[in-house]
Amino acid sequence: MKKLTPTQVRFLRAQAHHLKPLVLVGDAGLSDAVLKEIAATIKAHELIKIKVNNDERSERDAMLNAICETVQAAPIQHIGKTLLVYKPAPTPKLALPRN
Repeated sequence: MKKLTPTQVRFLRAQAHHLKPLVLVGDAGLSDAVLKEIAATIKAHELIKIKVNNDERSERDAMLNAICETVQAAPIQHIGKTLLVYKPAPTPKLALPRN
């Protein structure tokens, strides 16, 4: 995944404002099944919110990095227990700003 510009990140955050979390990471953490679900969901939607049931910010950061590395996605935002992740589809649905 290429690096996104600050303008593109702001655009994606605005696009995600109305989205509901599509994947929930429970107390068991990132299992193979959860990662498969994230991969399938991001393939279908490009931009997804993930809700994490964990109180430790550092652990949520580690989960965000692991998710992005596993599914080759870009981390967009981490606010509270909600993670925002983007991966363009082969034929993108979202047209990102150029700069």
